[in-house]
Amino acid sequence: MWRRGLVGAVGALRRSYASGGGGISSAVNSMLLRSLKDHYLEVAKMNMPPKVSPPSPFTIVKGALDSHGPVLKRSYGDEEVSIYVMRLSTADDEDSAIDQLFIHVDVSKASQNESLIFLCGLYEDALGIHSVSMRPKVQDSGYLLIPSKYTGPVFAELDEKMRDAFHSYIEERGVNESLFKFLQAWLYVKEHRNLMRWFKTMGLFIDGKKPATVDYWVIYFGGSPHPHKYITSSLVPANYI
Repeated sequence: MWRRGLVGAVGALRRSYASGGGGISSAVNSMLLRSLKDHYLEVAKMNMPPKVSPPSPFTIVKGALDSHGPVLKRSYGDEEVSIYVMRLSTADDEDSAIDQLFIHVDVSKASQNESLIFLCGLYEDALGIHSVSMRPKVQDSGYLLIPSKYTGPVFAELDEKMRDAFHSYIEERGVNESLFKFLQAWLYVKEHRNLMRWFKTMGLFIDGKKPATVDYWVIYFGGSPHPHKYITSSLVPANYI
């Protein structure tokens, strides 16, 4: 939806540029700013998902919306279990619902230098393990390190009893389909927030303005702030922080 709108705006800009004229730069900027504003307001009107809490005892990692690090954490005995999430999608279904997720499950122990990593597909009614490996513990940046050594056999080629045992291992730690509703809603909010921020920062850059601590975008385009409850300086519902 948004991509089609931007493609249309680019086409209009090209036609204006081809027509020439001394004020072309100003006209191009005005047209692009108007398009960015329209799409920003369109996205702002979209309804957020209902408030969803993560299943206990998982807690939301503070600042997760602004990083590529874990979303949820919990303690399990002497272990710390961290959950990372991303959408499973292709370039052709960007407007579709988020109905399948890809999660990284990091199980670490303070006494160990490596973590046990599960890469899983998560659905509303199922969870499937794609791979299991040992990797160096995640650094402070929150990024999962790409392994540089052998990470183990293909999971699907393991003995069925061993595969079942690994599934039981993560299920005991609360990693199952009960996480789906929260992670689905959280990812939707993050993508919505990132898209609004993209339109906003693009407009500020093109107009030569510096970002402000208030919702400068609404003020810049005039009128009272949009009534939608999610247009705030942080652009995110408090329950997903």
